Amino acid sequence: MASAVTGDVRTAASGSGSVLTRRTGWNLWSLPPVAVLAVVFLYPLLLVVRQSFSPDEGGTSFAPYTEVFASTSFRSALTTTVWLAAGATAGCLVLGFGLAMVIAFVPFPGGRAVARFVDVFLSFPSFLITLALLFVYGNSGMANGLWTGATGAADGPFHFLTTPWGVLLAEITYFTPFVMRPLLAAFSQLDTAQLEVASSLGAGPVRIVRQVILPEALPALAAGGSLVLVMCLNEFGIVLFTGAKGVTTLPMLVYSKAILESDYPAACVVAVVNIAISVGLYSLYRVVSRRAGA
Repeated sequence: MASAVTGDVRTAASGSGSVLTRRTGWNLWSLPPVAVLAVVFLYPLLLVVRQSFSPDEGGTSFAPYTEVFASTSFRSALTTTVWLAAGATAGCLVLGFGLAMVIAFVPFPGGRAVARFVDVFLSFPSFLITLALLFVYGNSGMANGLWTGATGAADGPFHFLTTPWGVLLAEITYFTPFVMRPLLAAFSQLDTAQLEVASSLGAGPVRIVRQVILPEALPALAAGGSLVLVMCLNEFGIVLFTGAKGVTTLPMLVYSKAILESDYPAACVVAVVNIAISVGLYSLYRVVSRRAGA
């Protein structure tokens, strides 16, 4: 009896030892990627944060934050960034919801190809879409060329692309597929029998959308909208390539302070603020997407 108990104790001990060995092995394997992450990402980020507390006069203080927060350029850039991101997100939600419904519920030739193209579109760089819009609506673009050719006018009427509205149009055009993708995934899980039953009971298209489709789409809309909001807040290429005068966002202000003015403490302060906003919104996006199952 005693020998049996002793054997069980030895077996349990060896089992726990093997588990401990496996855990130690996994911990050792995780050290290289953690070290690479720390060197490549965390250390430069730490340098940015430290530089934001280091004024040009030397020492460590909150003076760079005080100066930046008190400046008109920072407040203007923050306001522009927020309203552009909010407007682009709202536009992407409305446009993406409508397009996703058409692709998912309206049969037409090439519907599957369009749905696949949405996935391909996600890989395009943002400046490519802006460049395409410049070819169409730029000062020397196709639209102005057709106008001047048809009317004989010296100049065309389309000059909005270098205004905030042009930036807004470019961001909505580029980021709408990021809303459509989770919506298409959500619509693929929707039982079309619900739509048929609602229609047979006399519900019109608007009522079906409001009471059947929209409740199923809300989690995907929240996840896609949160992602688009985060990406719009950090967008740099679209604003730069449109050449919009007077449109300065937080990423553009970082570029201006660091490259054009060589004011690195101020640039780091703006970057830290931008990072804080982005991390907060990304955390919100993760919570929403987890609940949505995206």
